[in-house]
Amino acid sequence: MATVGIEDLRRILVACAGEEEGSRLGGDTLDTPFEELGYDSLALMETAAAIQEEYGIVLPDEEVSEARTPRSLLDLANGAVRTGG
Repeated sequence: MATVGIEDLRRILVACAGEEEGSRLGGDTLDTPFEELGYDSLALMETAAAIQEEYGIVLPDEEVSEARTPRSLLDLANGAVRTGG
């Protein structure tokens, strides 16, 4: 079972929020708050929907809204229950 990595997350965030914001997300920013990286709650909800579509990982909205950093979102995604699809 594949896990979601930082490059996967970056690619999805770029698709959801645009290249300008996505260019700030790299391996050394795992613990930088999304707010400082320029991501708002709408971008994170769109990202969660894209993760579900691509990986079959269901991320509850309330847990996504509590994810403050790329690391916390990756931990959430990689610890979540996957759907059958």
